[in-house]
This record gives sequence, C-alpha cells and structure tokens, in this order.
Amino acid sequence: MFVTWVGNHPPRQVHVLRDGGLVLKWNLDKDVTMFGTATPVLVAFIRELCEEGRL
Repeated sequence: MFVTWVGNHPPRQVHVLRDGGLVLKWNLDKDVTMFGTATPVLVAFIRELCEEGRL
C-alpha cells in the first residue's frame, strides 16, 4: 500500500506499507530513501506513479 497526504509537512513523501508495517519512506522531492530499503522495481514504480501525477 502506498500512502501520501496532500498538504503534509515538507518534504513531500510516500509511505510504503506491507502487512500493516512501514517498509519504506520515500522523499518525493529529492527522489531518495528516508527510511527502509528501496528495490529497483519499487523505485521504478514510485517514479512511474509520480510521472502519472498519482503521487
């Protein structure tokens, strides 16, 4: 599950959850990991969602 909030505090970020637990926190402004480990597939998916305007 990908979770983000409009109007959240900077930096813009997305939280990635699996089985109810946080596995990744990604900085959308700098395109870097804030918490956890991002696999290349997950990074590509996040970037694709950003390009589509979904994040």
